[in-house]
Amino acid sequence: MTKFAYFLLFILLQSIIDTVVVATTATATKDTDDGLIVVHPRRSYFKSELLEDSDVESDYTLPLPIDYLGDPEILPESFSWNDVGGKSYLTKLLNQHIPQYCGSCWAHSALSALADRIKIARNGTGIDINLSIQYVLNCGTGIKNHVGSCRGGSVMKLYRFIKEESGMIPYDTCMPYIACSEDSTEGFCPYVNTTCSPINTCRTCDTFVENGGTCREIDVMPNATIAEYGYYKLEDFTPTTTNNNNNNNNNNNNNNNNNRSDSNNNSTDLLVKAVKAEIFARGPVVTTLNGHALVDYVGGIYANASASKERSHAVSITGWGKDIGTGQEYWIVRNSVKYWGEMGFFRIAIGKNIIGIETKIIWATPGTFTTVNYHCYEDGKNCGPTTQKYVDPFKKEDRESIVGNFQQKIPRTTTSIVEK
Repeated sequence: MTKFAYFLLFILLQSIIDTVVVATTATATKDTDDGLIVVHPRRSYFKSELLEDSDVESDYTLPLPIDYLGDPEILPESFSWNDVGGKSYLTKLLNQHIPQYCGSCWAHSALSALADRIKIARNGTGIDINLSIQYVLNCGTGIKNHVGSCRGGSVMKLYRFIKEESGMIPYDTCMPYIACSEDSTEGFCPYVNTTCSPINTCRTCDTFVENGGTCREIDVMPNATIAEYGYYKLEDFTPTTTNNNNNNNNNNNNNNNNNRSDSNNNSTDLLVKAVKAEIFARGPVVTTLNGHALVDYVGGIYANASASKERSHAVSITGWGKDIGTGQEYWIVRNSVKYWGEMGFFRIAIGKNIIGIETKIIWATPGTFTTVNYHCYEDGKNCGPTTQKYVDPFKKEDRESIVGNFQQKIPRTTTSIVEK
């Protein structure tokens, strides 16, 4: 056989292999109203990227938005921090899967939501502040209160680590993401030093080594802190004939959302109202869900109520909407794979705890964040940062403005619902 014949045979065999792979691993979506069927090959099994965190309690004293916004019915039918009057208050989309695979969804979702809240607090002005995920992978691995690594982690443990142990989180310009941790063997990770040290917290490199250059630590760096953190847990919202005091969380550190009840709503409805108020008043939140169920998602409103609720993946909820054709409400959710789904986002039906999305919703509020640095030497030794303090909406004099400021919005709607 000639070389060309061998080449044609190779192409034919490769085509057959690809066809078999698609036939044996793909999952087709159920027909939608427009007859669309989407087939996408599942090429890898989705392993859980979450660690147990039931031992981490909430840490806050200020009232929750559901307590001071009053009637949640005042909230808009559709709201997205990605589109408030035509302006986005979200920070950049992230991708946890490059330059090699790293199971760091927990860090991506937690830190992007925190960065979003900083941007919202600044009214969307100034250069975006993005937080260093790599610092967390360097310094949250193998410590006494293990936060996580490329093999999985905990959002609650991360927020506790930033507030109570590290005391801050540097910006990503200090330590960019390389998708490596101490226990990762992917790609170039075995050859990279990711131990927790000053130089692996914030660094600069002055020139090429061949020209006498070196890399050195920066001790005074731009950073952000956390003031409070907590969660809304579905099992803590119980419909009863007695409406208990919803404000029992106030002035009480390390507590949860127990005794929240309403005789006119079921547990999920109560949680949805609280989470909408949280997102609307303070910004995106983090949740965990069954990531395996979304491997084949390409668009529309995911509404498969029979899919497993076993949670394996962390994402951030940035808003909600309502389908004008069906009336179906949905969460607007950001993933940490930019080119996936609806340009890194997906939509999922509200109020049914589909794939576990409403099981536990986590939030954190910023404490302070660096806004302007004085001109400083390359090693940072004379650098004096100016910080801005976060002001919780509850502390603002006119809390009605929280609602009024965002009434002008552009609703996001669709007529496509995906059921797998």
